[in-house]
Amino acid sequence: MRTFAILVNPNKPGVREIAAALHQNLAAQGMASVEWDIASLGTDSPERVRDVELAFVLGGDGTLLGVARDLAEWDVPLLGINVGHLGFLSEADPGSLVDTVRRVRDRAYDLERRMMLAARICRSGCEDVRHVALNDIGIGKGALARMVQVDVHVDGVLADSFRGDGVIVSTPTGSTAYSLSCGGPILAPHLQVMLITPVCAHSLVSRPCVVGGEQVVQLVVRAAHRDLGLTVDGQVGVPLLPGDEVEIRRAPVAATLVKWRDRQFFQVLRTKLRHANQ
Repeated sequence: MRTFAILVNPNKPGVREIAAALHQNLAAQGMASVEWDIASLGTDSPERVRDVELAFVLGGDGTLLGVARDLAEWDVPLLGINVGHLGFLSEADPGSLVDTVRRVRDRAYDLERRMMLAARICRSGCEDVRHVALNDIGIGKGALARMVQVDVHVDGVLADSFRGDGVIVSTPTGSTAYSLSCGGPILAPHLQVMLITPVCAHSLVSRPCVVGGEQVVQLVVRAAHRDLGLTVDGQVGVPLLPGDEVEIRRAPVAATLVKWRDRQFFQVLRTKLRHANQ
């Protein structure tokens, strides 16, 4: 029997009722489902995902980002059902559950492999821990600190030095997130590149740039204070020290997103961003 996971963000109002309706619709089509709380994803994930065809993610974009990081290693396709605000990464909403289940039953969808980033911090040496992101890796100052300088190297060659609030390194998926609000360009999600965007650069000539997906970006943090940090998808924070180097490259894993065949990226972009600004 085809089996699906339903991942719920318990902090979203009404999500349990939506999950119950989704279970019911799947059962009516002869398909099995299991429900997981996103907080329970962890070391037992390989056992849980072994027989799962895809996972429905009930929450907003932030929920899907966190699930993508947790499950990327096991390549579980993710279908977002928006129970949040913008829902840019989602394909469905609670009012379209019947149609959503029908499409899944008929396999009337495509799977998109989205590039992810892996970052590690080098201090006295490079740490073994890799921080994996679907949207972006950011380096910045704290709320009350002075400006920071970030030296950006690409494959060991100095590309630029940005003075300001920090620097974001984004995937094409993340180009419509924090980077966009900092003046970065929109990249088609199928591209295999990295986007480097300065945050509030104190300069008239600092501009975002795009580098190849197989290149390595090194960010060296320079500041006279210690109110510095690294952020992963805007959800995970790691303290930094002046002089730290952050090495960012394409991750060895990717996120797999379920996409409807009749929804095109720029169509969704136009609709969602217009809605967000109303």
